[in-house]
Amino acid sequence: MGGPAAAVAAGRDGLRVALVEAHAPPPWGAAQPDLRVYAFAPDNQALLDDLGAWAPIRSARAHPYRRMRVWDAAGGGELDFNADDLGREQLGHIVEHALLVDRLWAACERQPNLQRLCPDQLQAIEQDADSVTAVLASGHRLRAKLLLGADGAASAVRGLVGLPVDRHDYGQRGLVAYVGTEQPHEDTAWQRFLPTGPLAFLPCADGRSSIVWTLPDAEAERLLAADEAGFRRELTRAFDARLGEVVSVSARAAFPLRRQLAKGYVSGRVALVGDAAHAVHPLAGQGVNLGLRDVAALRALWRRVGASGDVAAPHRLARWERERRSENTLAAYSFDAINRFFSNDALLPTLVRGPLLGLVGRAGPLGRFFARRAGGI
Repeated sequence: MGGPAAAVAAGRDGLRVALVEAHAPPPWGAAQPDLRVYAFAPDNQALLDDLGAWAPIRSARAHPYRRMRVWDAAGGGELDFNADDLGREQLGHIVEHALLVDRLWAACERQPNLQRLCPDQLQAIEQDADSVTAVLASGHRLRAKLLLGADGAASAVRGLVGLPVDRHDYGQRGLVAYVGTEQPHEDTAWQRFLPTGPLAFLPCADGRSSIVWTLPDAEAERLLAADEAGFRRELTRAFDARLGEVVSVSARAAFPLRRQLAKGYVSGRVALVGDAAHAVHPLAGQGVNLGLRDVAALRALWRRVGASGDVAAPHRLARWERERRSENTLAAYSFDAINRFFSNDALLPTLVRGPLLGLVGRAGPLGRFFARRAGGI
């Protein structure tokens, strides 16, 4: 999503933009919900609203969540906060990946300063002191002040400019599905910490919940293969039946979890955004939010410089890189620490986890701090 979001933002701010994409995204269809969903934060909602993409997203299918409840399987306390505590209508929205991509792609079509080259692919990058040139498979040569690599965790841009990455495989998978429950989801994002990993229930517009269940690889394989009745029973038990019995389940899928951090975001006039720069554990649902904040910070930079200035001057990109690497690295290792602390059955962590959540929940200012950080407020 970082690519089309950055392209539309730059075009709306008076810059000339080319967007290179190997394949046009398949059109979103309401009848086939995407299993990948995000807890979309208010600051990024405001960004997409300014790009003309949020209204089409919300009118199609975006569900607000107004409350978050977090607890540990060992008991001892619970973290519970809601939008009223922050003086807001909602904490954020649950949105499907495919819907976000579809509406951003449509926003690209409406932007006159934006040229889409699709299907096409990057083959080489050439740089000098004043410009960068993207050499494409079609033979096109695109010369610009700045090249953004927004091409995902397996970034070709990152590889071409030789920016190394630090990878850590968690040995876990995120199992995803839509489920129906006996009781309504209450517009609440629920998360229970289990020794095997966190289990999240996210409220969706059709009354179902989207689950993200972090599991060891072997356990994820077992539950993917389980029959529906058996899966529903195990999920109900894992979720402590907070919404009653799980009564229905969609198709299931699972994806490997890893932390991947580029050791640099900038090489000359090339900059990385989104998953090309950082991939984090999904337990807080913040991966997409961090990526769009990369774009928002770049937008602030080129707005300060102006359409005629050199947005990719080394000192400017260096400042942006310091800011974004600091925030993203802190977030990645914070999620890593939370996952390690809660996803084990060692005696000491088990004894203190629940009371710690309870303490944060009872300390109003501290709870509000965590809620604001998660929501970008």
